[in-house]
Order: sequence, then structure tokens, then C-alpha cells
Amino acid sequence: MRGLGDIFEIPELRKRVLFTLGAIAVFRIGASIPIPGVNGDAIRAIFNAQQSSLLGFLNTFSGGALGRFSIFSMGVVPYINASIIMSLLQGAHVLPFLDRLAKDGELGRRKLNSYTRYLTLFLAVFQSFGLTIAITKMQAPGGMPTVTDPTWFFYCVTVLTMTAGTIFVMWLGEQITEQGIGNGVSLLIFTGIVERLPAAGYSLFELVRLEEINLFSAIAIVAALAAVIVVVVWVETAQRKIPVQYAKRMVGRKMYGGSQSYLPLKVDQSGVIAVIFALSLLSVPVTIATFMPNVQRGEGIMRFFQGGNYVYDAVYAALIIFFCYFYNSVSINPVDLAENMKKSGGFIPGIRPGEPTAKHIEWILERITLGGALFVAVIAIMPDIMKREFSVPFFFGGTSLLIAVGVALDTMGQLEAHLIMRHYEGFLKKGRIQGRWFNVGSGVSQ
Repeated sequence: MRGLGDIFEIPELRKRVLFTLGAIAVFRIGASIPIPGVNGDAIRAIFNAQQSSLLGFLNTFSGGALGRFSIFSMGVVPYINASIIMSLLQGAHVLPFLDRLAKDGELGRRKLNSYTRYLTLFLAVFQSFGLTIAITKMQAPGGMPTVTDPTWFFYCVTVLTMTAGTIFVMWLGEQITEQGIGNGVSLLIFTGIVERLPAAGYSLFELVRLEEINLFSAIAIVAALAAVIVVVVWVETAQRKIPVQYAKRMVGRKMYGGSQSYLPLKVDQSGVIAVIFALSLLSVPVTIATFMPNVQRGEGIMRFFQGGNYVYDAVYAALIIFFCYFYNSVSINPVDLAENMKKSGGFIPGIRPGEPTAKHIEWILERITLGGALFVAVIAIMPDIMKREFSVPFFFGGTSLLIAVGVALDTMGQLEAHLIMRHYEGFLKKGRIQGRWFNVGSGVSQ
């Protein structure tokens, strides 16, 4: 509680926190404003029946806005898809000028961000048009129509409204990142997940009250959820510390070096990025299928992405593992780490400086990444398998849990950094904070 009080004693930090809360409030208000001409009851009935499908996950990403078909229905999904495409183009070295921009510092980063925004605009128009077609073709339980009058004017207004909403949400996320606390896009997704917690708790209470499950089972579910959260936090903050020895050297009349330090590598370096990227990539075939709702192939794609089959789970897990490795290849360069270590007079005991050091770091990174990626994949798909095979009433999916815990830890790290920088104690002990959050090659918040 003292740590929370310290937040509001620092003017700059207080301003950042209040700005973040205000931006989240604006996002939640926009997520509740429906598009005119839509039957809200029919839309809610459709998404309540598809909570465990990919459409349910996309609804979570939009903070429940898609389930209301509001002006923020697509949320940040087009922006994430555009970021994935740009990252893949840079990682695969398809367009050389993108590689040059990535090496041009701040100016190059701004140009890359501009290209990402333009691509977001294109994807927003494409996805909003497909989503509008899909909504008009859907039938709610009981035969309720989703749209009262699906004219071309309705299509134009809906596509324009959802595209503008996506651009505004993208801008809002960037403003949170620059002027607030935490990663703006991740925080907006986080609010959509946390928004479901009261309803999930009430559903569990109702099941116990109606005696559909006994009290012991409900307590076991809550205890299992708490245990999984503890394990997720433990893995997300786990590190492999590589010992680094610095040789003594004389500079003027003073002796420097001779100390031992560590190069910390996180077990799950990508955090929630791999999960978000995997889900966003899975949404692309669904968007394409919405343009052919009455075609047999389009119906087959939509049925596949309803989930509930092991092939879908395997594809989802494979994408998570791929993006874990891909993120590490983009964010951490073992050659640069070895070269910087050599320039500062550091070396890993038993390993020669230069190329052997880079190969040793890469060897360690590949193995700890495999463990972290497999853990994230299991947590993401296991609740759905348990619900499908054993009828365990999970109200909080593994993907939502990973994103919520990861974003909470990320935001906590930024708050800790601000407090420690201004000589405040923070939320935890300083020794653990320094070892936990300041990691080589990790994200901006760390």
C-alpha cells in the first residue's frame, strides 16, 4: 500500500498513471457505443454461443466491442496484423530498404511506424468489410436477424465507422505507450480480458447456487487457477544467468575491472507477444472466409476455426512456438552481445571471446526458448482441452490468462523502474527488482 501511495507522490508518474486510466476509460466508452442498424440482442446471442472459438478470442481482444458490434469492433487486430507483416518482412530480409530503415535509428523507426500505420489502414478497410458481410449473413439462435436493413448505405457507414475506430484505437495505444505507463496496445487488450472477470465469477457462483457443481469443485477450480497464475508468473520472470568475468585494466592511474557480473536471458523472452501474434495470424483466414459465407470452402474454414479439435490446437501451439523463436531472433543478436562484451573487456569463463562466445549464447538461448515456448503453448491450449474432454467449467482461458499476467508484470516493471529511479522503495525488495526486470535484450518496459 505504501508503494501505491508513492506512485501519486511523484508528479510525473502520477500524470502518467492518470493519463493511462483516462485513455482506458475512453476506450471502454467507445467499446460500448453500437453501430446504428444492428440488432444488439442477436449479436450478443451469437458471441455468447462462440466464446471458446476464435471469434470469442477476437471479441476478447476488442474488449467485448465485437460482441456488441460497436465502433471499436476490430480493436487493435489490424494494427497487430500490420506489425506482424512488417516484422516478418524485416526478419526474412525480403525488402532491403526496410533493413536499412531499421538501422537508421530514430528516423528509420519513425518511417517504419508510418508504413505500419498505412498498412493498418488498408487491413482495417479489408477486415471491416469482411466482418460486415459476415455479420449480415449470420443468424442468431431463434432466427433473429442481426441487421435490420442491410443496404449499401449501411455497408459504407459501417466500414467507415469501424475503420475510423481502429485508427483511433491505434493512436490511443501509441499515446498510452508514449505518455502513460505500459505498452498501450497490450493494456487495451488487457482491459478487455479483465472486464470479463466479474461475469466469470458470477457464473461460477450461479453454478454453485443452482447445485450444478458442488462447492468443493468450485474451490478446486479457483485454487487451480491461482496455482496456474503463480506458475505463469514464475516462468515469465525466470532467467538464465550467464556468468561474465571482466579483466582488470589500467586507465591512467586507476585500476578498472576484475569484477564478475551476469548476462540475464529470460526463459520466455517474447512474453505475451507470441500469443497475440499467433491469434492475430489465425484471424486472417477467418477474415478471408467471411467474404464467401455461402461457399462450401468458406464454411469449412469457419467450422475449423470454431476450435474444438486437436488440429486447430496443434496449429495454434506451433504458431506460438514459432513466434517465440522469431521474436528472440529479432530482439537479441548474440553476435552484437559478444562483440560488446569483448569491447568492454568481458568474457564468459571457459569460452573464448568473439565468435565462440556468440555461439555459446545462441546455444543457450535456443534451449531456454524451447522450454519457455512449450510452456506458453501448453498453458494456451490446455484449458480448452480440459473443457472439451472432461467438461471442466473453465471461465478463464489459457490465452487470456497468459496475456493478463504478462501485461500486468510488464506494467508493474515500468512502475517499479520509475519508483526506483526516484529513490523510492517500490512494491518489492530492490534486490529482486533489479534482478527481475532489467534484462538484456528485453522490451522497452524492461
